[in-house]
Amino acid sequence: MIRLLIFSLWLAFHPVHVSLMSIDYEPEGKVFNMFLKIYFDDFLLDSGLGAGGGEMLVFKGSDQFTKVFLTDYVNEKVSIMINGDPVKAELGKMDLSDNELRMNLTFGSGTKIRSITVKNQIMTSIYSDQANMLIVKVNDFEEGARLTALETEKTFDIK
Repeated sequence: MIRLLIFSLWLAFHPVHVSLMSIDYEPEGKVFNMFLKIYFDDFLLDSGLGAGGGEMLVFKGSDQFTKVFLTDYVNEKVSIMINGDPVKAELGKMDLSDNELRMNLTFGSGTKIRSITVKNQIMTSIYSDQANMLIVKVNDFEEGARLTALETEKTFDIK
């Protein structure tokens, strides 16, 4: 009971509810590189693991369970469509330090990029003040967006 009270008080004083995501197109390899940073304590709640669930994840080396869990989490919470076609991200590097979970992911695209639609629902069901910051860069096109619990999706028309 006291543990729940302490945890609840700690959540009440959490400074911000934000995630950062960048999506960069690499034309030579026809691949997108995605970077995602979220607070680990928020991730534990949003993923369903809960406060003590982080002990089952291993961020050193290439723990298969952790990679699959993180990949599934991102693909469940973030939907990406290139020219109207859905794509799935694959986890590359991952790192956890100072309560920040950082992930590098990739996804491919074999055609000319005309539009990118991103639907980001990371922590939107938990926090009404959630802000999911996003930057998309394709060749000379670069645009940012702030997605929220009320506005989770943005389409970028690539010129």
